[in-house]
Amino acid sequence: MKKIGILTGGADCPGLNAVIRSVVYKGMQDGYVISGIKNGWQGLIDNDTRILDTRAVSGILDRGGTILGTSRCNPLENPEHVERIRENYKRNGMDAVIVVGGEVTLGIAHELFKKDVLKVVAIPKSIDNALSGTDYAFGFDTAVQVATELIDRLHTTAESHHRIMVIEVMGQFTGWIAVEAGLAGGADVILIPEAKVELEKVCDAIRNRHRRGKSFSIVVLSEGVEIDAPGVLPEGFEKRRFGSVGEKLAKAIEDMTGYETRVSVLGYIQRGGGPTAFDRVLATRFGVKAVELVSEGKFGKMVSYKNNKVTCVDIEEAVKQRKRVEPELVALSKVFTADQV
Repeated sequence: MKKIGILTGGADCPGLNAVIRSVVYKGMQDGYVISGIKNGWQGLIDNDTRILDTRAVSGILDRGGTILGTSRCNPLENPEHVERIRENYKRNGMDAVIVVGGEVTLGIAHELFKKDVLKVVAIPKSIDNALSGTDYAFGFDTAVQVATELIDRLHTTAESHHRIMVIEVMGQFTGWIAVEAGLAGGADVILIPEAKVELEKVCDAIRNRHRRGKSFSIVVLSEGVEIDAPGVLPEGFEKRRFGSVGEKLAKAIEDMTGYETRVSVLGYIQRGGGPTAFDRVLATRFGVKAVELVSEGKFGKMVSYKNNKVTCVDIEEAVKQRKRVEPELVALSKVFTADQV
C-alpha cells in the first residue's frame, strides 16, 4: 500500500495536532497508510514511527503541542544521520514525508530533497509568521490572540498603578507578533527588529504622554529588537540578546524617566494551549492540500496561503529569506503610537 510519513520539527505551536489529524483523515480517504514519525528528524534517524489512523487522532483538533513530539535535531550536521534517514525512509516503504515546521525544519527538508534522500511536501508553522511564500503560517494567529489578551490585562494594571509596563513578546528576527498584538492591545510604543530604536526617543515619547496627562504607558517589544543607547545599556546590548531585552529596557526607562516601570515577558505562553478557530481551519486546509500534492507527485513544494486561497510554492522560496514586517504595517502602527517612535 502507499504510505505517507509525517513529522513535526522545531518549536511546538498551536495547530500541529490539527494538521496531523487532517493528514490522517485525507490520507486514509485517498488510500494511504499514514506513518507518524516521532520527535521530528530524530524519529527518522532512529526509525521511531507509529501507524496513525482516525482513532489515534480523535479528539486532538483543539489540543496544543504535538502528539508526535518534536525536537531540534538537524541531521545535516552528521552525514551518518542523513544516510540513516535515507535507509529508514526506504525500509518503511514511504512514498513521501510531509514535514511540518518552521524555517530550520523546512530548510533541512529542502536540502534532503535536493540530495534525493526523500520526497517531501512541507507545511509551514510559525508563531513569528516569518516564513516567506505564505501570507500566514498556522500558529501565528493564536500567538497574537494570546499576546493581545495578556496586553489587555496588563493595560488595566498599568493604568491603575500609573506605571510604565514593558511587555516582551516573541519574535527573534521579525516583529509580526509585536506589531499586530500591539495594535490590537492599544500599545503606546511598539519596538520591532526591523527598525533599530534609540532609547532616548522611547523615553521622550513616554515623557510627552505624561505631559499630556497620561500617567501610564504600554511598551510592546519583540525579543529580538535592537536598541541603541550608548553608555546607558550594558556594552553589547545593541546586539540581539533574546530573553533579556525587556528586563534591561524596563530598568533603563525607569532610570532615565523616573517613572515606575514593570516588565512582563510572555515567552512560551504564546506557544502553548489550543489553537484559535482561524489556526484550526488553516491547519486543516494545509493538511488536506499536502496530501493532494503527494498524490499529484508535486514534491519539493510547501503548502501556502495567499490571497485567501491555499496553494503551493517551492520550499526554496519559503526558506531563502525571512518575511519581514511590511512597511505599510509599520506605518500603520506609528499612527497610534506615542509621538511615532
